[in-house]
Amino acid sequence: MSFDSQSRPTVGSSGLEQLQRKLGYAFHDPVLLEQALTHCSFGQPNNERLEFLGDSILNCVIAMVLFERFGDLREGELSRLRASLVRQEGLHRVALDLGLGDQLRLGEGELKSGGFRRPSILADALEAVFAAVHLDGGFDAARSVVTHLYAPLIEEIDPGLARKDSKTALQELLQARKLPLPTYRTVEVHGEAHAQEFEVMCVVDGFDLRTTGRGSSRRAAEQQSAEIALARLGDR
Repeated sequence: MSFDSQSRPTVGSSGLEQLQRKLGYAFHDPVLLEQALTHCSFGQPNNERLEFLGDSILNCVIAMVLFERFGDLREGELSRLRASLVRQEGLHRVALDLGLGDQLRLGEGELKSGGFRRPSILADALEAVFAAVHLDGGFDAARSVVTHLYAPLIEEIDPGLARKDSKTALQELLQARKLPLPTYRTVEVHGEAHAQEFEVMCVVDGFDLRTTGRGSSRRAAEQQSAEIALARLGDR
């Protein structure tokens, strides 16, 4: 793969055709797909506005899928499952499966610094792709694409774990394996006193695992770090 920005994929390229096959959707206006893959460092038009729309589409579709599939889960449990699927880690995983990084249009600086591998850039681009599908073919088309791409992640869900908060679920998982319980430590606190964001690390020595969560309170950050740890252990 060449890292010259002038050689990045354009409308009608074999790379974009392959991407559409993986998406399970053929664009009527492939320029929308090209824009979804254009990072702001490349120029205008880029995918920032599409990312905004795609985030809402993803949340809506995943909520619908979970609502239909897990009829016995309560609102809070469904919310936790949705959050675990739509966060950056989930998007990054799907983007890697698609080979999305090979199709991104990045500015020279981002290319040289490896932006085509950066989780945040890949996650944002995938959300933009969802928006592009919606604008090109409507909500049903976008729902079909999201459902198709997220099917492997949905299949991995354990409804039993969803009924517990992440810290409790992680603790019980480790206890069942007679492993040391996780520990949590505050890494950093950002922002002013009235609007702080906490960054907390979850340390799982039994699996040599470290995960970091963020939240508006230490407890929320701990829960997110535990949630990420559970997801990583599930991948293993």
